[in-house]
Amino acid sequence: MRIRSERTSAISVGVLYIAATVAGVLSMVAGGSLLGGSGISADIAANETQVMVAAFFLLAMAVTVAGVAFMMYPILMQDADSKVKEGLSLWYVGSRITEGAIFVVAVLGLLSLIALSKELASEGGSGASGLQAVGSVMWNVYSWASILAQTVFCVGAMMLYYLLYISRRVPRWLSIWGLIAAPLMLIAGLSFAVTGDPNSTFSSVLYAPLGLQEMVFAVWLIARGFNPPAKRGLEVAQ
Repeated sequence: MRIRSERTSAISVGVLYIAATVAGVLSMVAGGSLLGGSGISADIAANETQVMVAAFFLLAMAVTVAGVAFMMYPILMQDADSKVKEGLSLWYVGSRITEGAIFVVAVLGLLSLIALSKELASEGGSGASGLQAVGSVMWNVYSWASILAQTVFCVGAMMLYYLLYISRRVPRWLSIWGLIAAPLMLIAGLSFAVTGDPNSTFSSVLYAPLGLQEMVFAVWLIARGFNPPAKRGLEVAQ
């Protein structure tokens, strides 16, 4: 029964990882060039459906990342034989919930851009500068919320892969890959402060290792499931 439960959890986590990644990619594709600037334009109102789709997929990603944490938590706690591991397991869940909540803030900022864009289109020349200023603020809310959520995600990912490295629930090379790739993604997100472009070439290159690792991790869990936890004696010896 326990093995079957772990197998179900592994498949669920793998599917949720893939769903979150696909939702994030579809959100960026749907937003496209409309969300690549630093403010608002009448084009956002003219393409309201496109932006709404981007917001929907961003919200879907917020829900699925929280789902990953809840499915992983029983596995992590089962292997937690110290207060430190228990704390990291709980902290990991908290980080994913926080990540999802911040993405919701990003969604609200994105939806606000639609309303402001409609006002800009109806105002014409009068009051346009004021609306542009407000639009710039809301665009920054959307962008910075997305970056902050990614930052929280990276911190949580490092905790997760550290715990998996110790427990050997997945191959250690997969955990090490995550431990190396997560800080790179963290740097990529923080580069927004310099480049002003969350999807710059520099950040995209640094996003790639963790993006690929997560897909390998997800497929591994779906195909192979979790390994039995490492024996404590072996863990201590190594």
